[in-house]
Amino acid sequence: MSRGQHWFDALTQNMQQKPSPVPSVCVADGELAGRPCRVILVRPDAANPFPRARSGEVGLLEGWALAKVVQEATGDKRTLLAIVDVPSQAYGRREEALGIHQALAAAAGAYAKARQAGHPVLALLVGKAMSGAFLAHGYQANAILALDDAGVMVHAMGKAAAARVTQRSEEDLDRLAASIPPMAYDLKNYASLGLLSGRIEVSSAEAPTGSDLEKVNAALAAAQQQALGSTSLAHRLDGENRQASKKVRQLLRQQWALES
Repeated sequence: MSRGQHWFDALTQNMQQKPSPVPSVCVADGELAGRPCRVILVRPDAANPFPRARSGEVGLLEGWALAKVVQEATGDKRTLLAIVDVPSQAYGRREEALGIHQALAAAAGAYAKARQAGHPVLALLVGKAMSGAFLAHGYQANAILALDDAGVMVHAMGKAAAARVTQRSEEDLDRLAASIPPMAYDLKNYASLGLLSGRIEVSSAEAPTGSDLEKVNAALAAAQQQALGSTSLAHRLDGENRQASKKVRQLLRQQWALES
């Protein structure tokens, strides 16, 4: 059983499991700190008709299913909680030919529209949060929380794939990551970019204890309260390594004002 499944089962034990368009997407409805909440997980499915999406990757079916279950939940004001444990998007010729970019864009768009409509959107990273899979499932959240554990990693590309693309060894990438935060996989560097709302210390990231669940639920409740009425992601520019980004935006606004 995947990390994501362990945490989904633990966090939704008092919730109602809902039917899902595909077996690889789990959905449960209940409450978080007294507010309606829908919890969503992408999990491995060994019987997935697309072989490239059998280990928890977000593929064609998962992208469209995420868009559907998110859109269905936005009829009433409720919190959306994405439990994130995704190794990557599904890489394959069939996926490219059938438009995986559209499926994942539909998922990301559904989360973004929900957030912009005033639904608190939260992401809880319990395992890997890699590449297009994370963009489609979790990255559009008002708040991104993560278990403070070495098994939780965030990046645009898996390390082995990044090594192939850059024609470097994985050891070389680790050395570069020590001085270039965006190249790192660990949470400390990711937090320095301003993209992480908080890290949660737990005793077992693999199989949560009762105490772990209390900590996570408390952190989620606090993030939910802070997200109420908020639709902007501007706070992501407040990280210590985002000052250049803020400067570029300032200069662009000044140039736009002069030319208009």
